[in-house]
Amino acid sequence: MARKPTTQQLANWDRKYLWHPFTQMQEWEQENPLIIERGKGSYLIDTEGKKYLDGTSSIWVNLHGHRHPVLDRAIKKQLDKIAHSTFLGLTNPPAIELARELVRIAPQGLTRVFYSDNGSTAVEIALKMAVQYWQQRHPKAGPKNTFLHLKLAYHGDTIGAVSVGNITLFHSRFKPLLFPTLEAEPPYCYRCPLNLTYPSCKMACIDPIEQILKSRHRDLAGFIIEPMMQAAAGMIPQPAGYLKRIRELCTKYHVLLIADEVATGFGRTGKMFACEHETITPDLMAVSKGLTGGYMPLAVTLTTDDIYQGFLGTYDEFKTFFHGHSFTGNPLGCSVALANLQVFRQEKTLSRLPSKIKMLNRWLKPLGTISNVGDIRQSGFMAGIELVQDKVTKEPYPLSVKAGHRVAAIARSKRLILRPIGNVLVLMPPLSTTAEELKKMVKILAESIETLRFD
Repeated sequence: MARKPTTQQLANWDRKYLWHPFTQMQEWEQENPLIIERGKGSYLIDTEGKKYLDGTSSIWVNLHGHRHPVLDRAIKKQLDKIAHSTFLGLTNPPAIELARELVRIAPQGLTRVFYSDNGSTAVEIALKMAVQYWQQRHPKAGPKNTFLHLKLAYHGDTIGAVSVGNITLFHSRFKPLLFPTLEAEPPYCYRCPLNLTYPSCKMACIDPIEQILKSRHRDLAGFIIEPMMQAAAGMIPQPAGYLKRIRELCTKYHVLLIADEVATGFGRTGKMFACEHETITPDLMAVSKGLTGGYMPLAVTLTTDDIYQGFLGTYDEFKTFFHGHSFTGNPLGCSVALANLQVFRQEKTLSRLPSKIKMLNRWLKPLGTISNVGDIRQSGFMAGIELVQDKVTKEPYPLSVKAGHRVAAIARSKRLILRPIGNVLVLMPPLSTTAEELKKMVKILAESIETLRFD
């Protein structure tokens, strides 16, 4: 039997062979990587047996904790049957059952499920469906081949998803590859682009959006938005009523509303889907991340019967939606996603969240007294703490000083895993995190911010 590699051997091989996402590899090659070997509940365990609180839900995917017995069993049980078969010309029981369950829990009116494998792809599918729908269902409505999105938006890393994104650091180099879009200011209340204050502003940031919809609706296939919280933008929440108003305007001007619930779906904001907070139904909705409880790559684009009907016709009309990939409707992913929804029901996950959300809010508030904390933003179990050089002027730290990265490094030394977005520290623990674990996470976060020094 081959001898198990040591931690140092694994670290050497990682530095020699791997290329990590969103990582400056020149710096990575100088570090000893943290190598996670196991997980249990809210904890990650490295190859040396050290335990770390998973403050990011392993990048926003884990819901019920690591090694949940129901999810583990679901994958093992499906493996005894089949790991994968094509979805082109065939189907399988887990994919069928999961689609039925998703339609049951989704915002009312979303009745069709299209499978893919990640959030970016789910968004790409929504964009392509929207354009093809207008061509086939309402060809006289206008060209309708572009999209409106918010500034600071992040909808994924594939070219279509990047085209409707607006994070300069991530996207600027790829501008020559992107298709043109329209963009509008987000409701970034802490740094309001209109220099107004909520709620006296009466959400004036929506007025320019209405003007765009009014003047360009014949060009617009859809308006894509992360409902309630722009996550990768730095956890920017939307004021009450904002999403509902956007839905009304899209309906008024005949523009499809695309909800990107990849980050906000499956309980993250306190409800199963963020759209539920304002009781709206989008025309298309992309979900992934928490879909399988953080176990398998799987994504879904849900849509309405009206959009589905726009793709029906005889074979030689070629109204078919020509999109798919090899692992569409993967039985392993669908099985564990079904188990994920089972855990939501059995453990009453959503009904147990409000008390923990209130506790998180209460424990986060005192961080506002720390000299370099400018803003604390929270929606359910999604929280962002924005670090600033000057509390009065809101002057941000230059990205070159890596303020967020330094705080995350301090937190790691205290056994809490965080992943900052620039100057914004993101805390998004598993929904199953206990009150005691949650309090410990916030305590370590506060201590790590207070320890930050630049002298």
